[in-house]
Amino acid sequence: MQETIYTIPINEAFEKGIELKEQGICECPFCILEHRFESEELELILGASMMEPDVRIMTNEKGFCRDHFKKMLGMQKKLPLALMLESHLDQLFKEITVRSLLPAGSDDAKLKKIEKRRSSCYVCDRVEANIRRMFSNAVYMWDKDPDFAAKLRSQKYICLTHFSELMSAAQYLSKKRRAALYDDAFGVVSSYLGELCADVSHFCKKFDYRYEDEPWGNSKDSVERAIRFLKGSK
Repeated sequence: MQETIYTIPINEAFEKGIELKEQGICECPFCILEHRFESEELELILGASMMEPDVRIMTNEKGFCRDHFKKMLGMQKKLPLALMLESHLDQLFKEITVRSLLPAGSDDAKLKKIEKRRSSCYVCDRVEANIRRMFSNAVYMWDKDPDFAAKLRSQKYICLTHFSELMSAAQYLSKKRRAALYDDAFGVVSSYLGELCADVSHFCKKFDYRYEDEPWGNSKDSVERAIRFLKGSK
């Protein structure tokens, strides 16, 4: 399949997954894509996009989750962050503190606005929209490109969250083709799950004095790997 702007990041993530597998490092290719999109959005929001009026309107409205505020603070770009906070807080102040001109019952409306902002994040929404398109594109690539299908089967693992999302994006495939994609993707999932089960079990046994002289093998980081597999590494 000819490379396009839509296929390049997917192929890069899947090739990175194969490379990490060869290095003995486990990484879900869709987690790699999520990390890439998140890093790009954070760089843009504290850089080129910061002063764009349409972006500022969206950041004023949505704000950011705690995790992304923390990550932006860690980027050591406090001035652009402060400029965004200035307009965001100003809009919030106008919406929830002015009482004299508001009709009775408006406190409930203000509480709804606060609740909405508590659970909204500009970066989360952008990353979610991008990764959703990547799932649809990955399904299309798997269906049309045997080389990409082979790449998928060669992955060390696909986390459970992204396996579920991949299959949800495959709803448009015929029943037969969807079953074939399930077999390919779940083959990767089940193989890695079997390794995790053995590694976590061995980790637990190492705390029994009867096994204290046995080598750790691959079990030392099995708890961390199990959590990444279950919930993704974002």
